[in-house]
Amino acid sequence: MEDNARREDVTVRYRCRAKPRQSIDKRSQLLTEPRGGVPQVVDDRQGFVKACRDLSLADGALGADAERASGFRYGHDDYLVQFKRGSSRIILLDPPALNRAGCDWNDFNQAVEGVQWIIHDSPQDLPGFHDLGMRPSSLFDTELAARLLNLRHFGLSAVTEHFLGLSLAKEHSAADWSYRPLPRDWRNYAALDVELLDPLRECMEKELVRQGKEDWARQEFEWLLTDRIQGKPKQEQPWRHLSHISALRNDRRGLAVARALWTKRDQLGREYDIAPNLLLTDKSIIMASQVKPHNAAQFRAVRSLNERVRIHTGGEQDKMFERYAPIQRQVRPRIWRETIIEALNLPDEDLPMGPKVQTDQNNAPRSMQVWRQRHPDRMARLQAARRMVARIGQDTNTPADVLIKPKYLRNLCWTDEPGKRDVADFLTEQGARPWQVSLLSESLSRAIM
Repeated sequence: MEDNARREDVTVRYRCRAKPRQSIDKRSQLLTEPRGGVPQVVDDRQGFVKACRDLSLADGALGADAERASGFRYGHDDYLVQFKRGSSRIILLDPPALNRAGCDWNDFNQAVEGVQWIIHDSPQDLPGFHDLGMRPSSLFDTELAARLLNLRHFGLSAVTEHFLGLSLAKEHSAADWSYRPLPRDWRNYAALDVELLDPLRECMEKELVRQGKEDWARQEFEWLLTDRIQGKPKQEQPWRHLSHISALRNDRRGLAVARALWTKRDQLGREYDIAPNLLLTDKSIIMASQVKPHNAAQFRAVRSLNERVRIHTGGEQDKMFERYAPIQRQVRPRIWRETIIEALNLPDEDLPMGPKVQTDQNNAPRSMQVWRQRHPDRMARLQAARRMVARIGQDTNTPADVLIKPKYLRNLCWTDEPGKRDVADFLTEQGARPWQVSLLSESLSRAIM
């Protein structure tokens, strides 16, 4: 009798607040465990078949999430995927184990065919789902919905507190999810990520309708499914995104060292299935590129090239990182020394050039210093366009960067003949959705004239 009363009380607490708050309520209730308990991980064919059957028999939308081990392993593979549909139990699936068992993810697709998926910050998870072979039919992104509704905080726990009065226990977001067996606390954390997604979606849909943004959200979700499911495009020169690479801006030989060390680090990371940063940090690469050690004595003086990477967080993560010490020790310092020497011996014509300022209309520079110093007329135009977008944002209670991607606005203003540009066509070509084009194009046309 008491158990039934408790379950009924929990169901009531999952309902929408009559008046959601903009700020986090310190009196909100902390949800520490799913009401159905902490599930076990499904890692065999029999459990996979049962999970698919349970999801196919349930009603409603499908809450979904995924956990990776990006700070520990090479790449961004999913090591755990979580699902909950309507009143079904929470299901935790182990993709590597299920793949080894020969499970067919098309069976999962058939079980939830035509069902809407609810994901918080779907650009993080859709590529991994796609790589596994999962094909969502439609999408509701609670993180994007929170941004459309102009919430100040749009992390999952903040959004559930805002609409449901419940915050989530979130202690293991940066854990090594490739570790097995998964501790109970980790499974609890993963389960909580999908426990509230369906009632949260119901609340957010009502608020989107109230603010007249339901069609905006629909277009955004459709766009995410079609344009973002493949993840971000690969960069032509990813080594140029090293932290503080600007310190080598005019040093072509230093850039060559940085490129060589990044490339070797990435190769070894892939070979050993370890996060490249655990083999050599960005800071060490930049330091070596500045020092350019030519002999053994100079090389030994750069201590970070001769010691394995140790990361100290003061928490349970320290033990996780230490599990990778045997792999780190296999990468001897001489590998970095040989790589540096090879880069230092390159002929001048093979050295990389410094960064180039993009000057075509589809890749306007991000640096406002370039705009102000070299193109003050374009800078004035951009400022006018930004002011216009800000006013529309205030009128519609929508953040400016949700109304239009800042890159689109920069590209729009990066032209010598703004009066000859069809703003609506340009925004469409850039990737803006119809609701954005309809809302902004006329006002922006006047602003950039």
